[in-house]
Amino acid sequence: MRLSREKINHLSKLLIGSIQGQKRITLTREANDVRLRVVKVITDELKIDDVIDAEVRRSLNSYSKKPVEGSREWDILYQKLYESEMKKRRGF
Repeated sequence: MRLSREKINHLSKLLIGSIQGQKRITLTREANDVRLRVVKVITDELKIDDVIDAEVRRSLNSYSKKPVEGSREWDILYQKLYESEMKKRRGF
């Protein structure tokens, strides 16, 4: 996970504050309940990102000619593999 729990909580508070400031949006649940759900969704998404990152890195390390991390070749391969893995997991 790339964001700390404190950062995720801060983002959720900012989001709920922004929503509450909108006249066109009405929360049907308590603001804190919605905020906690937002925290869960962000945390779950970051966990998926970590799993995909690990899988992509494992794939890149399995190449017979391993690209050097940080090189243009590595970046391009990483992005392609990441997008492919994301599509598989999202069902696109």
